[in-house]
Amino acid sequence: MSKIVLELEKPILELEKKVQEMKKLGESIDLKKEINSLEEKLEKMRTDIYKNLTRWQKVQIARHPERPYTLDYIEMMTTDFVELHGDRSFKDDKAVVGGFAMLENEPVMIIGTQKGRDTKQNLYRNFGMPNPEGYRKALRLMKLAAKFKRPIITMLDTPGAYPGLEAEERGQAEAIARNLIEMSHMPTPMIVTIIGEGASGGALGIGMGDRVLMLENCWFSVIAPESCSSILWRSWEHKEKAAEALKLTAEDLLENGIIDRIVPEPLGGAHRDPSRAASILKEILLEEIKKLKKIPPVKLIEKRIEKYSKMGEWEE
Repeated sequence: MSKIVLELEKPILELEKKVQEMKKLGESIDLKKEINSLEEKLEKMRTDIYKNLTRWQKVQIARHPERPYTLDYIEMMTTDFVELHGDRSFKDDKAVVGGFAMLENEPVMIIGTQKGRDTKQNLYRNFGMPNPEGYRKALRLMKLAAKFKRPIITMLDTPGAYPGLEAEERGQAEAIARNLIEMSHMPTPMIVTIIGEGASGGALGIGMGDRVLMLENCWFSVIAPESCSSILWRSWEHKEKAAEALKLTAEDLLENGIIDRIVPEPLGGAHRDPSRAASILKEILLEEIKKLKKIPPVKLIEKRIEKYSKMGEWEE
């Protein structure tokens, strides 16, 4: 059971406690009928709540501190992971992790943003906000993967690129732009997976691929709801309204052609059953890699450019 409870989860938690109490009492007296009735009520409540989430509630679930992060998925899905460090220009950015791994019998390169579980880890990982050297490390690893003809999997879970002065001095915008140019022509299969929050250029810097997957309870947008609210209404109080307007959920993005596939999560979110979430994602990744490997590299690049050229609406 999750140690951190969101507001929307409180009614479920209360009923779960009642079920546990009834089961303890049931050890001395027969309460099987009452327990079954409560469990049916609990299952219905879970389904009703999690299948009718607002956009803001999905943002909250995407940010749940117990959701699996990139390194968690790597540990649960792969074997023989070898982490590679540094951008060969400045330093190693701990907010971006990556390396070669085996996804069952498929050798792959996995790259992703990484948050921390507590204050110490978050300071070490810079709260999952990459600096320019993080994007340059990611690009170095992508080129290495292309050299050895390995599919690339990227995992996005970041509140955005680091906005500090030193990041701008070292070329934050250029690093993200460079990655977009290089990723568009990378001659190997590329699969993007949004596993948490995908904010702005911070996510886009490693977020271009042949297939874009998104876990069910994630968000992906040019701006966070709170920031949008503070710009439009000079206050964070309208963040729920901003989330609705931004249309940032998996269903919204699939409808608008921004992502290609929604990855189902266990009922209640990936934090409720991380191993099950990883198992579902692994199966889908293997399926997508198998399809993409059949496409010649030249055709793969053509289709990728065509895919992104079609996005949005414009007039000439």
